[in-house]
Amino acid sequence: MSPKALDYESINEKVKKVQYAVRGELYLRASELQKEGKKIIFTNVGNPHALGQKPLSFPRQVVALCQAPFLLDDPNVGLIFPADAIAKAKHYLSLTSGGLGAYSDSRGIPGVRKEVAEFIKRRDGYPSDPELIFLTDGASKGVQQILNTIIRGEGDGVLVPVPQYPLYSATIALFGGSLIPYYLEETENWGLNVNNLSQAVTQARYKGIAVRAMVIINPGNPTGQCLSEANLRQILRFCFQENLVLLGDEVYQQNIYQDERPFISAKKVLMDMGPPISREVQLVSFHTVSKGYWGECGQRGGYFEMTNIPPKTVDEIYKVASISLSPNVPAQILMGLMVNPPKPGDISYEQFIRESKGILESLRRRARLMTDGFNNCRNVVCNFTEGAMYSFPQLRLPPRAIEAAKKDGKVPDVFYCLKLLEATGISTVPGSGFGQKEGVFHLRTTILPAEEDMPEIMVQFQKVQ
Repeated sequence: MSPKALDYESINEKVKKVQYAVRGELYLRASELQKEGKKIIFTNVGNPHALGQKPLSFPRQVVALCQAPFLLDDPNVGLIFPADAIAKAKHYLSLTSGGLGAYSDSRGIPGVRKEVAEFIKRRDGYPSDPELIFLTDGASKGVQQILNTIIRGEGDGVLVPVPQYPLYSATIALFGGSLIPYYLEETENWGLNVNNLSQAVTQARYKGIAVRAMVIINPGNPTGQCLSEANLRQILRFCFQENLVLLGDEVYQQNIYQDERPFISAKKVLMDMGPPISREVQLVSFHTVSKGYWGECGQRGGYFEMTNIPPKTVDEIYKVASISLSPNVPAQILMGLMVNPPKPGDISYEQFIRESKGILESLRRRARLMTDGFNNCRNVVCNFTEGAMYSFPQLRLPPRAIEAAKKDGKVPDVFYCLKLLEATGISTVPGSGFGQKEGVFHLRTTILPAEEDMPEIMVQFQKVQ
């Protein structure tokens, strides 16, 4: 009998090629140990609320009222919810055609897209068109939509920074494209060297691959660096010269832990450069409610903004977005709240600022605690986490450990992370899941465990050296 369509040997080969280390072997083993009763600290994924970060009060109040609009008719609603939250809930309900249970436009609610455009204009100093903004179920869904539009087959390549977030390698594999790595320089605090880009493109074209796009992750995941304005100018000039679309993954733009290198958007730098570059380089920028001091990962809210993308292409992207009918509506409202939060003078402003500043200041301290902790471990070196939510220390594994890993049929950093998990209950991700130079080993961990738990966690890391 011939195999059925969903028998393993007959399913889509592209699906088999997909790997996603953040929820891979280590995560599965950690889940097994948790079921057996072992206490597990999941530092494998940037999931702030799962590690104790409290949700911001104001956005949850607004969404709660939108989810249960009958509360607005209760004469006691003002005793429970602040007046500005009540007003905001009424505002967002007025933008929907039937409340949170109804589909929205496939691009997202027009009024929320207008708020996103106004946020981008305030941030960058340049106009933004709401018609070129799509709201999405998290930034990941937006990345998938755009890569699906760019990749036509195996002959199409996308430049991706290595180490990279496996969303990119997995999605490119799923759509049948080719990932073209450009290596970040660990000794230069994970800086980007344009010569590496040129070499990567030349080698890919020699193999017959048409390089069509370039990804930047700023601040970096898993590497935590912030790109300088000078670096962004080099990247945009390179994209102009090589006729590449630039995909700007900027989801960690609120997560900055030093003052020397603030976040600057690719859109702002592009516009600052002026014609012809500002009119020619095609740019798609991504943001989310999942990161920063919001940390609303489970709500799945995101957006992408398109710059210099032809109207006919925008229409095609809209057509494909329409297949899913609508991004989830509660997350769209959260996105509106993120880009248009309480203002000075509003009843909830002081509490909002107190909560958000408290989270960011704690993350800044945790970034330093974790970096210093790793650098106090034997055979570990770690660059400072300038931004994002992760540390990516290099493991200088002794020959015996590498040999033991080989005997066990494991990549050395996978072997190390499994031993770490078994000994301490700390679930991390091996550097090989993100890509790294040959013979160099890393692990990625979030800086999200509670601040009061961080010293003990670092002691556990040091015990297994």
